[in-house]
Amino acid sequence: MEFDRERRKVLIASGSDKGIEYLTGQLSGGRYDTSYPVASAAEARRRLDSVAYDILIVNTPLKDEFGADFASGEAENSNIGVVLIVKNEIYDQIAYKTEDSGVIVLSKPLSSSALTQAVRVAAALRARLVKEEKKTETMQKRMDEIRLVNHAKWVLISKLGMDEENAHRFIEKQAMDLRQTRSEVSQFIIRTYENQ
Repeated sequence: MEFDRERRKVLIASGSDKGIEYLTGQLSGGRYDTSYPVASAAEARRRLDSVAYDILIVNTPLKDEFGADFASGEAENSNIGVVLIVKNEIYDQIAYKTEDSGVIVLSKPLSSSALTQAVRVAAALRARLVKEEKKTETMQKRMDEIRLVNHAKWVLISKLGMDEENAHRFIEKQAMDLRQTRSEVSQFIIRTYENQ
């Protein structure tokens, strides 16, 4: 059963043409856009800098480096879901090295169902990271507003001799009367009174 969802952009990085062909074939159609696969970490970094991808699949080794450090770096420094594919002989070592970064590691030979499941887990992980980023951004905006309002209250207390309760009430009333946010009123108060 296919749900009506936006197609996920998947960047495939593989040092072998055979790997690119297999991975794009497994993920083509429907849910995943696998356009523009690359063969090196350098090419992948350029693509990631210019296009917003949902999922990165690294099939090791790449043309210019092995790929595990690249995968870990992307997982740690962005909200992209990362799947790393390695030879079975080194799976445990690489999984241990990359697991704290949030990289999903698969071993070769790779089954179609394992790949599909890993990509879905990576997509779910990315969705959760994006939600957390939005929550963090909202909290940061609230903290910035609180700091700004407190700064404006301090200005009203020091310049106009108000107590904290009256300064707070003044800012709230101005915001309602002028149909502005508390931040806008606070910025005006700071600009008006701070340098007097």
